[in-house]
Amino acid sequence: MMKNSPACNATVRRLTAVFTLVLINTMLMAQAIPTVACGSVTRIENFPSAYAKPRTVDVWLPEGYSPTKKYAVLYMHDGQMLFDSTTTWNHQEWGVDETMCKLLAAKKINNCIVVAVWNTTLRHPEYFPQKPFYAMANDDQQRILAIGADKGAPLLGNGPVSDNYLKFLVLELKPYVDSHYSTKPDRKHTFIAGSSMGGLISMYALCEYPDVFGGAACLSTHWPGIFTTQNNPIPAAFLQYLATHLPSPNNHKLYFDYGSKTLDSLYKPYQLQADDILSQAGYSKNNWLTREFTGDDHSEKSWANRLDIPLVFLLGR
Repeated sequence: MMKNSPACNATVRRLTAVFTLVLINTMLMAQAIPTVACGSVTRIENFPSAYAKPRTVDVWLPEGYSPTKKYAVLYMHDGQMLFDSTTTWNHQEWGVDETMCKLLAAKKINNCIVVAVWNTTLRHPEYFPQKPFYAMANDDQQRILAIGADKGAPLLGNGPVSDNYLKFLVLELKPYVDSHYSTKPDRKHTFIAGSSMGGLISMYALCEYPDVFGGAACLSTHWPGIFTTQNNPIPAAFLQYLATHLPSPNNHKLYFDYGSKTLDSLYKPYQLQADDILSQAGYSKNNWLTREFTGDDHSEKSWANRLDIPLVFLLGR
């Protein structure tokens, strides 16, 4: 089992506190509709669901969007962090609009709209892959469920609810998007992307719904699931799930990446194992890309700097 250095443990403790603040600030902030570099954003407030908490959904439409054209769709998690740093808790953003504008103008990607799905106070339970969790030994499950409970804020609440989160995306949000916008609703033109825990749930979505999603971009995938690698059975459970649930490489694409600083410093050993699983399953450079970004940390700024790579990989002409 991989061990953390004292310096790494201190960094992880600081980042755990930051993650808690993210949740608090996200819920307290009533964001304005983001200002974008091109195109436009339409907002759906309190999108209702039979499976998950209501939430805001922002839909980015490219410049010149027309109902007479058909568009691929990219679903992205942590939607409030994607477009406008003046509205986010940490004054950072993914720069999704700037990157999409640049790539579309250069004709490097196909026409696409972006569905930005906001997170909620249940971010960790909604983004934590559920089936791998319940495949672990009961003692391990209980130990993980106890994290944060002594402070009255258990990290995973009563347990992962990601299966219901994916039902919300697939059974409720996607039909709405396909009926209200001019989309190409088939698997070949439907993608999902996120970072950190959002990387995990993107991987899980592709595996759980291979007939719905044709590709996933998983940036800084948070393989540990929690904030330590010591005595942590979670990565092995995730990797075992991946090995047994990978969809066919004939009609799916997978992108992974990781940096080397802050939380990203934990990821490389697990990503190398995931890469071996993909290789053995028949994935190749035509449908799979893993990139290491030495010097990059775990932040929207880092993801913005390299976002063009997964976008071209998934949406490239």
